[in-house]
Amino acid sequence: MIVYENIRLALFSLKANKMRSLLTMLGIIIGIASVIAIMTLGDSVTVTVTESMSSIGANNVTVSLQQKTSEEDAGEEENSSGIEFGKDEEEQQPEQSDLITVDMLQQFCDTYSDSVEAISISESVGSGEIEEGELTSDISVMGASLGYFAANNITMVEGNYFSDREFDRGGMVALVASQVVDDIFGGDMDAAVGSTIQVAVNDKYYNFVISGVYEQDNDMYSSYSFMWGNQPSTFYIPLRTAQDLNHSSGFSQFTVLTRGEVNADDFAVETERFFNNLYRNNREFEVSAMSMSSIVSMMEDIMGTITTAIAFIAGIALVVGGIGVMTIMLVSITERTREIGTRKALGAPN
Repeated sequence: MIVYENIRLALFSLKANKMRSLLTMLGIIIGIASVIAIMTLGDSVTVTVTESMSSIGANNVTVSLQQKTSEEDAGEEENSSGIEFGKDEEEQQPEQSDLITVDMLQQFCDTYSDSVEAISISESVGSGEIEEGELTSDISVMGASLGYFAANNITMVEGNYFSDREFDRGGMVALVASQVVDDIFGGDMDAAVGSTIQVAVNDKYYNFVISGVYEQDNDMYSSYSFMWGNQPSTFYIPLRTAQDLNHSSGFSQFTVLTRGEVNADDFAVETERFFNNLYRNNREFEVSAMSMSSIVSMMEDIMGTITTAIAFIAGIALVVGGIGVMTIMLVSITERTREIGTRKALGAPN
């Protein structure tokens, strides 16, 4: 009976103060909706980023050249992933003699032949344009090794990958995206494969023979074009050809595709030890190796921290809504002081 009476009085109070009740409920609704939306969005972004990076290969190991830490910076703060903060020293660019050489990579592959499936290396040449009469197509020229196509799941729809000779010695051949075929050849794959096209890169003109056409991610291309305008497609050429165009002979970064039974975290440590032994006489640079699984874990931690921080800010709306409810309750009691006094005089309990 008492519960029924309390509910009846509560509903009566809400009905008697419709606007005040609506505004109070609105604050609570907005606060709860904000927290739910932010947590859902944060989880979705985390899952998307994690799946995207995992699709590259959970067992891959990324190896990169980095500047050695000086003695003055030895005590700088580091996070749990080994990334250093607070360094004011200007980053020094490696010279050709500092880069990882083909001989080093060959020695590495020979030493760990049971663990290494392939080496993925890419080198950017620059942005350019394919010109065929009045027809043009924007491209980004990139040299790639054979392992790069395996690591990035590049699927051919027409023609073939580069031959071993073209990979080893370099050749003026290229793999183009299906978008290029649409722009230049009107979608005719047969006409595209084997044809010679003129490419303008860094104010220089080169002739390339199209060896094959790879499948382009149309969803990503459409999203990019909608947001930023026309997206240049990647124009793949042999890595050796890219080095010849750039007049380079070494690498500052590459990815190791390990075999399925290999523990990527342990192999990353072994890889770093191997190359740093080769760089023991280099005073400026050293080699750092990190497995893809550790990078994914790091991204999950970062996204989790960001989501929590934003959700905390959104939680302030809940606090404001709660304060609003307490204010309404206090006002309701204050307005009914004489009524409550009369009820207690007639024997009503507190």
